[in-house]
Amino acid sequence: MKAMILAAGLGTRLGEIGKNTPKVLLDINGKTVLELIVEKLLAGGFEDILINVHHHAQKVIDASRELMDKMDVNISISDETDELLDTGGGLYKARHFFDKQPFLVYNGDILSDIKLGTFYNYHVKKNALATIAVRNREGNRAFLVDSEGIVRGWTNRKSAVDIITIDKPMELFEIPSMALTVYDPEIFSFMEEGKYSMTSIILKATETGRVISFKYDRGYWIDIGTPEKLQEAREMI
Repeated sequence: MKAMILAAGLGTRLGEIGKNTPKVLLDINGKTVLELIVEKLLAGGFEDILINVHHHAQKVIDASRELMDKMDVNISISDETDELLDTGGGLYKARHFFDKQPFLVYNGDILSDIKLGTFYNYHVKKNALATIAVRNREGNRAFLVDSEGIVRGWTNRKSAVDIITIDKPMELFEIPSMALTVYDPEIFSFMEEGKYSMTSIILKATETGRVISFKYDRGYWIDIGTPEKLQEAREMI
């Protein structure tokens, strides 16, 4: 199975820590975030991995080569050195890496004990276009889902801006993303070249009724994008 790790971000929330070290190469008790993620992907059955790079790209490339020597995994690189394309544009640029099977996209600044194989199989069973892992947690942004877990919109809790993509009224529930998504390759028909967030594509795709959520409230989930959260991850994992 194939997966993509989004690792091109600038790490600005980390301040001085992120200036010379990409987020995926930060140390968590003797292992880099990248190594922990690759181990997680391998445990879930994902042996063919693509990583997009921009910030200190060569460092990530070199670390990826070391992991290939160390683990039974194939790692390819999508180079965004010339222009950072955001989550949507970056995924679309890499579309030729994927085949006709569903694939996983994993943000490179999160760690979780979610079972990725279970998550992937749920997507396949539901014949979804996109399956978003969600979790009750703090966060300014959240997806809006109906009682069956189908994604119907998005909200910015801080600015009280809602984007609802259905006409008929129904009760909707706010639940933030875990920055883990399984996509069917059909998602590329909603996309084009450019620089844009994947959230906009997900909202466009909700018209199919096949964008669903996978709720995971057990175990842990942590975004290591700030110095405080990075330290929390080191203490927890």
